[in-house]
Amino acid sequence: MSAATSPHREFETSLLERLANSERFRVYQDAFRTATGLPLRLVPSDPDAWCLDDQKINRSPFCEALNACDSACGACIETNRRLMKEAETKGPMTCHCFAGLCATAVPVKMGASVVGYLKTGQVFSRTPSEDQFEQLLGAIGRRTITDDARDKLKQAYLQTRHVEPSRYQSMVTLLTSFAEQLAEQAESLAIIDEGSEPAAIARARKFIHAHLDQPLPLGLVARHAGLSESHFCRLFKESAGLTLTDYVNRCRIDWAKRELLKPEARISEIAFLVGYQSLSQFNRSFARIVGVSPTIYRRSRLERVAS
Repeated sequence: MSAATSPHREFETSLLERLANSERFRVYQDAFRTATGLPLRLVPSDPDAWCLDDQKINRSPFCEALNACDSACGACIETNRRLMKEAETKGPMTCHCFAGLCATAVPVKMGASVVGYLKTGQVFSRTPSEDQFEQLLGAIGRRTITDDARDKLKQAYLQTRHVEPSRYQSMVTLLTSFAEQLAEQAESLAIIDEGSEPAAIARARKFIHAHLDQPLPLGLVARHAGLSESHFCRLFKESAGLTLTDYVNRCRIDWAKRELLKPEARISEIAFLVGYQSLSQFNRSFARIVGVSPTIYRRSRLERVAS
């Protein structure tokens, strides 16, 4: 089962959609945009899923013009991927792309899991100038764009907003506080019966994802669901399509995949971080679910990122 279709990812995707459609998020999103003039999006935790969305208010004309250039588009995506990876472990994080625009990702967590990121930015930290634009053209490659595209890019560049660093940091502080509120909202949404899943199973999923790094015996999870062990096993298998043990293992392995993308993290440390009691148990589960060992998986993914 791929990361895109794992139980953990499906749970997070559903939860993120409900958060993004909640009245609390829509009200705050509009208020933040009005007060700061900056865009605000709630995006998935998967760094490979980044893209410009279909909301015009979230778009920067300069960013859109840049994304018409293949080399710039690739650099932009890589910047966002790196930004979210760092924010996952370090908290709210701001970085600058090769064009000088700053971008910020603020993680929204539920228990041990990051379910999404609040994203803002697409502004300069100082007034853009024609000299800086000429330097940018050199980075992109003048021969890769037409004269018409260059003129449009220049116009969009010079019209892009700039926000002083201290003021921008105050905006990030507001988002950090809101991310905490969204985390509480996520916990509430996780136990609301959506009609497609029994409320008891929703409660169980919420408990599982908030405690993936801890032992999750059947009796404990069933009690949090408010069901007997036998009734819970039957209902959980019908709803999730997996036994509790298989579901928990797949969720932990999905988490481990992301941790393995951090070169400095030791595999043994990752094994205990995601809830396994021994390295051998982790290696067996990883190979059974993914098809390769953690070492081989890490090597292939890091080589792909570097290429």
